[in-house]
Amino acid sequence: MSTDLQVNPRGIAVTGKAANRILAVMAKEPPGSMLRVSVAGGGCSGFQYIFDVDREKAPGDLVIERDGATVLIDETSLDLLEGCTIDFVDDLVGQSFKITNPNATSSCGCGTSFAL
Repeated sequence: MSTDLQVNPRGIAVTGKAANRILAVMAKEPPGSMLRVSVAGGGCSGFQYIFDVDREKAPGDLVIERDGATVLIDETSLDLLEGCTIDFVDDLVGQSFKITNPNATSSCGCGTSFAL
């Protein structure tokens, strides 16, 4: 994980590697597209992370900007993501965004769902 984190008042950090990947993904999307990260009920551990492309900021969204990349987090998901780090990993298993969440008491093996 990158050590050059830029943190906002909610303690949510986006690594440089994640910002670079967001920019690469958004280059294939319509101008003004941003990555939306949210939490929904479900997954094998109770909650799951959702990654979407969005062109609109909603009232109450936390907007995180890093190296030209923009991440949106909705008001409902903020409490569940407070203090987390959004990273991008490329390993033998594959490429994916990875969230390290200090609020999670457990997570599934694939890292896309968690419990509180």
